[in-house]
Amino acid sequence: MDFLQIMKKDSISIAGRDISKLNIATALLAIFHLVGVVGLSSPALREIFQALTPFNLLLSIGLLFWLHRDFSKQFLAFALITYLIGYWIEVAGVYTGQIFGEYSYGPTLGFQLLEVPLIIGINWLLLGYITGEIAQRATKVKWLAAIYGAFLMVVLDYLIEPVAIKLDFWTWSGGDIPFQNYLSWFLVAFVIQLIYQYLSFEKTNKLAPRLFLIEVLFFVILNFLLVN
Repeated sequence: MDFLQIMKKDSISIAGRDISKLNIATALLAIFHLVGVVGLSSPALREIFQALTPFNLLLSIGLLFWLHRDFSKQFLAFALITYLIGYWIEVAGVYTGQIFGEYSYGPTLGFQLLEVPLIIGINWLLLGYITGEIAQRATKVKWLAAIYGAFLMVVLDYLIEPVAIKLDFWTWSGGDIPFQNYLSWFLVAFVIQLIYQYLSFEKTNKLAPRLFLIEVLFFVILNFLLVN
């Protein structure tokens, strides 16, 4: 059995029992995010869990792709283009201060190239994928789905921003999050969503809406515990 056939299976056999990959992935994501809430909200553990943030992102997208079924050239093109757009728009944003506003990255998100963590492209890809999957369920009109997906990405960014500042993911000049950030986020997200919606690959991934909900709950709880 080759790699693609294994990836397309809906269950795996453990101790002679077939267990749903979707349930395994959902349980792992829920557990890791719950542990993350505990660790990040504890002053004694926070520094350790901040350092683990990139690994949580990699786990999330790894499990998401574990449930993905179509690794065609069009999907790979979406993944690569989205990563590059996300990373390089951040580089331009940090260097010019003209796209999202004036901000800079802290050390929390790991190794940086041109003052931007390499993992940030993974974050754009993860958010673009899960919101795109939800949006294409809502409407088959591709440009409307792109608008809806971009809106969902901005909702996530709105929840992430206060927590990110508190945990030193990044900081804003002057301390306030500019409205320009959300407007630019929508425009960049809309481009990513157009790519997602118009490229032809299988877009049904039942883990995507579950991960979206987990992300929303994760950042809502952290906003309550850390920011308010």
